[in-house]
Amino acid sequence: MDRDGSALKWLMRVGRHGLWFVPLAFLAIFFAYPLVSILGVGFAPEGKLDLTGLIEIASSSYYLQTLGFTLGQAVISTLLTLLLAVPGAFVFTHYRFPGRSIFAALAALPFVLPTVVVAAAFLALIGPRGLVNQALMSTLDLTQPPIQLERTLTIILLAHVFYNYGVAFRLISAFWANRSLRIEEAARILGARGWRLWWHVRLPILRPALIAAATLVFIYTFTSFGVIVILGGPRFATLEVEIYRQVANIFDLPVASALSVVQIAFMFVAIGLYNRLEKRAGLALAQGAPPGRPPRNPGEWLMIAANQTIVALFLIAPLLALVARSFTTPQGALTLNYYAGLGENLRGSVLSVPPLQAVGTSIAIALVATALTVILGLMAARALTRRSGAPAWLETVFMLPLATSAVVLGFGFNVALDAPPLNLRTSVALLPIAHTLVALPFVLRSIVPALRSLPAHVEEAAQVLGANPIMTFWRIQLPLISRALAVASVFAFTMSMGEFGASLFVARPNNPTLPIAIFRLLGQPGEANYGRALALSSILLFVCAVGFALIERTQPTSDRTY
Repeated sequence: MDRDGSALKWLMRVGRHGLWFVPLAFLAIFFAYPLVSILGVGFAPEGKLDLTGLIEIASSSYYLQTLGFTLGQAVISTLLTLLLAVPGAFVFTHYRFPGRSIFAALAALPFVLPTVVVAAAFLALIGPRGLVNQALMSTLDLTQPPIQLERTLTIILLAHVFYNYGVAFRLISAFWANRSLRIEEAARILGARGWRLWWHVRLPILRPALIAAATLVFIYTFTSFGVIVILGGPRFATLEVEIYRQVANIFDLPVASALSVVQIAFMFVAIGLYNRLEKRAGLALAQGAPPGRPPRNPGEWLMIAANQTIVALFLIAPLLALVARSFTTPQGALTLNYYAGLGENLRGSVLSVPPLQAVGTSIAIALVATALTVILGLMAARALTRRSGAPAWLETVFMLPLATSAVVLGFGFNVALDAPPLNLRTSVALLPIAHTLVALPFVLRSIVPALRSLPAHVEEAAQVLGANPIMTFWRIQLPLISRALAVASVFAFTMSMGEFGASLFVARPNNPTLPIAIFRLLGQPGEANYGRALALSSILLFVCAVGFALIERTQPTSDRTY
């Protein structure tokens, strides 16, 4: 009996360690190993130290300009995003007005959209064949589009602000909502008005949130790929785009590896700064609904209306244009031909399969990736929230994929997983694995807070009644976090459906995902290809919007994470 009890205790101990060992092993094989392989190709391509690639980057004006452009566009995008998000956060936290909750939900929608959909939406709105140019050409009887923003820095910045507005808005408004407004009232009594109130009171109060939001937006725009490669074209190249070009077009792996190392270094510094700010200031991307107060005069109503109109038009117009343009010809006539053509494989098409097949492929891969991500996320979250405590470094390790771009991950897969025993380079299994790595940090951000919020006496009571840890988790804790688990599942599915950077490296030509099919069709001439790309983008937009609605409906308002 004693021997049986010892064996059970040993199995329970192994099970507890296995909670973190399995996801840690997954990260070691499919995250750390590819990154180490990139370092090997970049610094020891022949098995001995060789800094040729790094020296070429440091001595080349082209690569230095690429790094400068990557930094510059990220800084400008960040400043513009904050410039629009701060007034929105001010209105949201200080006033109650009709449509306030709808505005908050709408602000977050762009962040869950794939970058290819965002790029396609701006092309549909203000591109050469977009609705605005079509209307102006028809009205003014012009032969050329009057608005020429495609392949300019302007359209890149607009898309970045559109994509990241919700991140900055939610972080700043959540921080602002937890600060007492009595300080502002006292400042008004002492004579602070207008810009003085902003400069000496509001902005200093918001400094931690502003810096954290700026850091997070900078991270996303620094690693921007889909927006740059679709809207910028060959004229503009960030580190992400240049890494892809070096691998796909020039086949210069040492230079691509050196560029990846530079990007990884920048990303780890930025992520480390954000995590430090988040812990020190108690920041989170959670969005509560502060009470606010009703507007008291016409000036306040005018300010609210102006802000809501500008933001709503900026966020809604591209998406409406995308859907509308997918149903109209260049002459403005309604048509279903673009959707009907999704089931056909046109002669000379850039795709080797009908575009509609990409929808089925993406759904199948997303289902597998969601199951894998949630299982690994549950194991990791359970290990991180056990009362016995996990190693302090474990949570940081599980969040590391957030500090690495999807393009670098895809490149690492090509370098590392092309020889036995991990010869997976031509395997379709790489797609759900890559998507799992991208989604895992976000799934953890949904599950870990839910587990940590459970009262300790629930587990203690179960143990008193004779339930072992496995039974306690399965029958008690898991049902209690079911809503967070549902949110995590939808989030993982949505992210997998829209993942683009890593998929571009590992997807096979005869098995494209939905974002890759959109990217390839947008790069081909002809109205049929363009229309089918918009139709696919609208389908992907619908899937992401439904997923976002489920997240908003399922997750408690006070515990939303993006």
